[in-house]
Amino acid sequence: MKILITGATGMVGKNLIEHPVIAQNEILKPTRSEMDLSSKEQVETYLDTHRPDFVIHAAGRVGGIQANIKNPVAFLVDNVDINRNLIGACYKLGIKKMINLGTSCMYPRNAPNPLSEGMVLQGELEPTNEGYAIAKIMAQRLCHYIMKEDQSFHFKTMIPCNLYGRYDHFDPQNSHMIPAVIRKIHEALVNGCAEVEIWGSGEARREFMYAGDLADCVSKGLVNFETLPGVMNVGLGVDYSVNEYYQAVAEVVGYKGKFIHDLSKPVGMKQKLVSTKLAESWGWRSKVSLHSGIEKTLSYYLNLGK
Repeated sequence: MKILITGATGMVGKNLIEHPVIAQNEILKPTRSEMDLSSKEQVETYLDTHRPDFVIHAAGRVGGIQANIKNPVAFLVDNVDINRNLIGACYKLGIKKMINLGTSCMYPRNAPNPLSEGMVLQGELEPTNEGYAIAKIMAQRLCHYIMKEDQSFHFKTMIPCNLYGRYDHFDPQNSHMIPAVIRKIHEALVNGCAEVEIWGSGEARREFMYAGDLADCVSKGLVNFETLPGVMNVGLGVDYSVNEYYQAVAEVVGYKGKFIHDLSKPVGMKQKLVSTKLAESWGWRSKVSLHSGIEKTLSYYLNLGK
């Protein structure tokens, strides 16, 4: 197949491209100069010119809790524009197969865990990343409406839990938790710092999956697209406390110092664990353990710029 991967220069996109099953196909991976997703006209022109058989939509403006709090307008508007332009152009041009990647931020903040696919739009969103979540919900619903109006279209959505891995960003101001913790603890080790700060009590629970696992699930979706559910979570099925993530990174890095907690800092949702029952019944489970994923990500971080 000829497969278009949006967001091909990002962490998820790069993990998708290097997956051996996906790599067997002809991959379109346009840069922003080749297809600016914020431009409806550019998106339509690129798709009309190249006519992919399949689209994996992994593009979006992403960032951690600090970036989301600081830039809510951009996280809402930029992602709405990207999703509307890409999905709308595929609909207009008759490109009928897509895997759209959502986010577990789409789920209500107070919904009971584990979060099942039917809980989307069933309650208030987490305020710290509400704009991003709204844009992702819009994309999933647009895919649903298109399939409802014309059953020849198959625009399916995978909802991954939090991700980390090779090709991640490690800037503490904009990165997600695990890469930020890897950098923070590694720098503490190198600089001989006796303490590392954790935001909040560290008791909030999170589910972080290695990005290569998501690529593996998407690859199975390509091969078994007819049986792939219309909306499906992709996750570990287990979660860990923030304190446990810090401890796991410290063990991999070799840091022996202690942790202190800043209770004045925001922590987001108390728990965010997706249900993996549907994915498991479809025949997929994650494979990479937490320590193994951290080791792979640390190795990538230590080799940046080499």
